[in-house]
Amino acid sequence: VQLQAYGGGLVQAGGSLRLSCAASGRTFSSRDMAWFRQAPGKEREFVAISWSGGSTYYADSVKGRFIISRDNAKNTVYLQLNSLKPEDTAVYHCAARATPARYGYYSVQGYDYWGQGTQVTVSS
Repeated sequence: VQLQAYGGGLVQAGGSLRLSCAASGRTFSSRDMAWFRQAPGKEREFVAISWSGGSTYYADSVKGRFIISRDNAKNTVYLQLNSLKPEDTAVYHCAARATPARYGYYSVQGYDYWGQGTQVTVSS
């Protein structure tokens, strides 16, 4: 599986962005897909997950503001970022969870394919 993330940019606080992650390969629909982010000097952290069965889950820091979705026909997972805050500034990475899952959904160790990342910068 190869992942290509795009859609980042510079936005003012309160603004919105939509990130996309296009995946190659025939196993996309059976994969849990997630977004992580990494701010300068910080560890990569979980943002949101779209389970293959259709449900979603979010980190508390983005709950109510971000929306993860997927289009299995297009092999693409999206992350809609709303009400952005300066603390959302980071490189956002999409990731495909390994099967079978051996680590929690929030653990970077649990993902075996990563996109290259797309920069999101929120100005105050």
